[in-house]
Amino acid sequence: MLPSLLVTPDLTPIFQEEYRALRPRAPMPPFVVRFRRFTSLNTTIRLREGRILVSLSDLLEGAPESVLRAIAHILLAKLYRKPIEAAQNVRFKRFASSAAVTRQTELIRHARGTKRYSGPEGRFYHLEEVFDSLNERFFGGLLGRPDLTWSETFSRRSLGHYDAAHNTIVASRVFDRPSSPRYAIEYLLYHEMLHLKHPVRMRGLRRCVHPPEFKAEERLFPQLKEALAFIKRL
Repeated sequence: MLPSLLVTPDLTPIFQEEYRALRPRAPMPPFVVRFRRFTSLNTTIRLREGRILVSLSDLLEGAPESVLRAIAHILLAKLYRKPIEAAQNVRFKRFASSAAVTRQTELIRHARGTKRYSGPEGRFYHLEEVFDSLNERFFGGLLGRPDLTWSETFSRRSLGHYDAAHNTIVASRVFDRPSSPRYAIEYLLYHEMLHLKHPVRMRGLRRCVHPPEFKAEERLFPQLKEALAFIKRL
């Protein structure tokens, strides 16, 4: 089933005005601007057969006109490889990083997003056993256990991540083999557990993923150097 679309002609004048500001002498193309049920604050713009097709996350419905103008400017500037005005960039980042929008985005990701699980039990390592051991050793057993799962593929590009929207830690199956030392999967899980303890915070307009206290605790892992060397070889 195709995602439901809501055509919003009211946004067309905004895009036309921003287009004219960026390209004062170019012919005005027809615009098709839609809201889509994305799982995040996504926006896309395409030039197809002379028409400019814009898709905006429905999370942007009801956003202030200044923010919508900033989005229009940024999208069109990227499409035509023009410089993006700093003020417009800051305006959108302030909106996107606000507490209300961040919270709403997480709720939408949780409600609409899907997560495929292969489960915590691997051929050589069981993620729940490793988690519980690390929890006792480093966190006094106080961390609540999230969903734990091995990835479906032997990914070397994404070795592990914590998905806050689904409260899930995913570890690459590339670690689930006899040649992988236990300290390697322990370090990977320990790193993601620190994300549980130290959630992402905003520092001005920037997301701070690894705050100083995160890095300080990460250095407490006893075989950090060996684990990083093993991961580098991967």
